[in-house]
Amino acid sequence: MRKILIFDLDGTLFDTSRAIVETFNVVFNVLNIPLSGDENIRTTIGLPLEKAFATLLNISPEEALISKAVEQYQLQYRLCILPKAKELLFPGVADGLMTLNKWGIKLSVATSKFTASATALLQAAGIDAVFDRVIGADHVSKPKPDPESGRKILEYYDAMPEMAVMVGDTTHDIYMANSVGMRSIAVTYGIHNVCTLEEAKPTWMANCFDDVLRIIEENMLK
Repeated sequence: MRKILIFDLDGTLFDTSRAIVETFNVVFNVLNIPLSGDENIRTTIGLPLEKAFATLLNISPEEALISKAVEQYQLQYRLCILPKAKELLFPGVADGLMTLNKWGIKLSVATSKFTASATALLQAAGIDAVFDRVIGADHVSKPKPDPESGRKILEYYDAMPEMAVMVGDTTHDIYMANSVGMRSIAVTYGIHNVCTLEEAKPTWMANCFDDVLRIIEENMLK
C-alpha cells in the first residue's frame, strides 16, 4: 500500500516564525501602516497572506491596501527569508526527509503560502527534490483547515485517506487531516502550543523531527 506524508512548511519544516514577524513589520514600515504587534502577527502565521493582512488591519481582503501589502511582503520575503532557508530548517529535517525518502514514503507539501514562495523556500534549502507535490494557497479555493488541499494531494497519488499522514504545527493542519479522514502528527515545536494542538485531536504528537520519524517507522512501515 502506498504511504504518503503531507507536510506543512512554517513551524513544521522551517523555523520561520521570527523571520515572518520581522517581514510583516518591514511591510508595515514601508507602507506607513501602524505596527500591529509581534504577538498579533504570530497568531496569523499559517493563514494565507491576504487573510493575515486583512485580520491585522481589520479591513476586507478585497481592499487595495491588501494587494500592496502582499506584493511588498513577497518582495521582502525574497530579500529576508530565502537567503536564510538552510539555517531556518529545524534540527533533523534535512536528514530526516532523506531517510523518509529512502523508506519509500511519498512526500508532499500542503501550505498556506503561495506555491511559488513555498517552492522557492524548498529550493533555497536544498530539499525540494524529495517532494512530489506542493499545494499552496493559490491552488485551492479554500485553504486549511478546509480539506481541499489534502484531497488534492490524495487525488494526485490516486490514494485513499488511510494511506496518508499530515504533519503540521497548527490546528489548521490537524483539522484539515481530520476532515479528509487521514491520520495526523502534531509537532509541538512550532506555532501552536500543546494544549491548543490537543483540542484538534491529532493522532500523534511529536516534540522534535526525530519523533516524527519514530512515529512513521512504528506505524507506517510495519
